Amino acid sequence: MKDVLILSIESSCDETSIAIVKNGCDVVALSILSQMDTHANYGGVVPEIASRMHTENITIVLEDVLNKANMKVSDVDAIAVTAEPGLLGSLLVGVEFAKVLSYVYKKPLIKVNHLIGHIYANKLENKLTFPNLSLIISGGHTELIKMTGDYEFELLGETQDDAIGEAFDKVARVLGLKYPGGPNIEKLAFEGENTYNLPKVLNDESYNFSYSGLKSSVINLVHNETQRGNTINKANLACSFQTAAVNELKRKLELALKNTGIKDVIIAGGVSANKFLRNELTDLCAKYNAKLNYPSFIYCTDNAAMIGAAAYPLYLKGEFANLDLNANSNANIC
Repeated sequence: MKDVLILSIESSCDETSIAIVKNGCDVVALSILSQMDTHANYGGVVPEIASRMHTENITIVLEDVLNKANMKVSDVDAIAVTAEPGLLGSLLVGVEFAKVLSYVYKKPLIKVNHLIGHIYANKLENKLTFPNLSLIISGGHTELIKMTGDYEFELLGETQDDAIGEAFDKVARVLGLKYPGGPNIEKLAFEGENTYNLPKVLNDESYNFSYSGLKSSVINLVHNETQRGNTINKANLACSFQTAAVNELKRKLELALKNTGIKDVIIAGGVSANKFLRNELTDLCAKYNAKLNYPSFIYCTDNAAMIGAAAYPLYLKGEFANLDLNANSNANIC
């Protein structure tokens, strides 16, 4: 069978990334241009700035990835792009660029869901096995998915309010930590101990998640202690928050492992880079004789290689988009 080369584009938030992926699993070349340093000046991603920087950077990133691969656009078999979900302005830059490439080079266009991309990031280094439980944990999403095959998804549970990554970022801000909050909370937490009594959130028998209450508890605790003139042990509070946040994931994943008997677990999204989380879920899966799969750190955060991996099954099925493809800021897997 002929090798299939897909040029994939990711611009859903603040990383401009383009990759060339062979057969949905081999990364021929990857280029990522992050805007992190710019947005750190504002304490978070500014959508208008993000879309403007994507416009400025996307041709530079394309040139870089083609140079790395020693290829031309005409050499690839298809163009794939993240079309949903994400920041609308950022998505539009990638979608319109992909449409131009598709039209000029007469290549089929493949629409990819960003969340599915995070799941298929695991395919870049490991074989996906089915059925599996896929836990998507990022700044905008916390979802537990059952997969029974390629592009066969069943939503088991999702966040009822804040996503876990959003909670990490907001707690980091109240602790005076710089953006991005998640990695800085993790770093500080390793210096502290779990001494603060934080609530268990949504402690029920559903597969749903909730992080708004936990986030608010930390914010209120810091505010009240500051008003009283008491000193907050930031390392201990970071450790206590991280432990409580991860325990929420563990409770719901353990419930799914018990009820389904599934022996393969995937974690995906930016928060899956958290080492404490990985260690805790590794221990949990070992308890149920299940295998925990997660991508390398470079494939945890937003990148175009995962979009190329997710596009490959669609290419094989001939599921191509038309040139009237538009971006969608709000979309789920199921």
